[in-house]
Amino acid sequence: MKRLIVADKKRKLEPRSSGVLEHVSQLPSTLPLLALAAAAVISPLAASATVHFAIPPLIDRLRRTGSTVVDVLKPDGGMVPRPAGPVLTAGFMVAGAVAYAAFQSVEILAVMLTALSCFVVGYVDDKRVMGGWFKPVALAAAAAPILLLGAYDSNLSFPLFGDTRIPILYLALAPLMICITGNTANSIDVMNGLLSGFMAITGAALTAALVILQNYEMAVVSLSLVAVSAAYYRYHRIPCRIFPGDSGALMLGGAYGAIAICGGVEIVAAVAMLPAIINSFLFLASVKRIVEHRQVAKKSTVVTDDFRIKCSGVKGASISLVGLIAGPVPHTEAQVVSAVFKLAVISSGLAVLTALMMTWSIGSGWWPQA
Repeated sequence: MKRLIVADKKRKLEPRSSGVLEHVSQLPSTLPLLALAAAAVISPLAASATVHFAIPPLIDRLRRTGSTVVDVLKPDGGMVPRPAGPVLTAGFMVAGAVAYAAFQSVEILAVMLTALSCFVVGYVDDKRVMGGWFKPVALAAAAAPILLLGAYDSNLSFPLFGDTRIPILYLALAPLMICITGNTANSIDVMNGLLSGFMAITGAALTAALVILQNYEMAVVSLSLVAVSAAYYRYHRIPCRIFPGDSGALMLGGAYGAIAICGGVEIVAAVAMLPAIINSFLFLASVKRIVEHRQVAKKSTVVTDDFRIKCSGVKGASISLVGLIAGPVPHTEAQVVSAVFKLAVISSGLAVLTALMMTWSIGSGWWPQA
């Protein structure tokens, strides 16, 4: 889909594939506004219903097969089933199928295939612990559907300054973005409800940005990602009934990155996800190598006897956003999660503002005059 800069009145939103909505004022007769509204309602509802009804039997099945892990923040040290990734992916695939049937868009197909590839990467890691190198390399390879289907634009849009054309560099940027969004989503999954709530908040901002930039087909897909995250939050929040696993976290993060690429809102997506990106940066900068969190000996946080969280204060320990929020004073899990959500709301607000600024360009009629 071509980048939309509203300031340039000669440019329209022209999807690469046929049968897709162009501009809100130019809806083709073959796909009236009612069809768009139906897709926007049915797709997220299908995603939410799939997750809502499929999670309980998955929990029972995982308990029967012994696929459980200890929740260290539960006073009773309870065992929690894992992973929820298969159901989360199924919910997103059902929603994607509905959206694809409505729009027949290659971008939607690319997002679905990329999300599915990220799920496979995570599921392999759920079943067999892989080295620290595995996920970054595999997630970069998961971006192949986007590149092979040509579901991207080599112009990178910046607020106020418009497009920057980077055709060769973008071939490396797309895999890098899937790697970053997948791993940052996985790195933020350290407390009950944190990942699902965070993705629901940032996904809502991404959806709003896509609507502002009049990319309605990707907005429907993004709204479906929000629906999956919100429906899962019911089972993921404190006390957690099922963990997402790497398969769930990487799928959510990978789908988010794929939507950003195919929707032409990479900068907006990065701004919304800034707290998680900062968390990943702090961790990598402190450990100085690519490694799994579980392989780090000196943790950034510790759990007290009354199951509160505080910064470990250990010299040479890894650094994380949770550790900085908790500090030396013990906090409850709910307090830390709430603080991260507040950061997500702020960064999401900035992301929406960024999208609004992308509708202006310097020297155009839309640029505010003094």
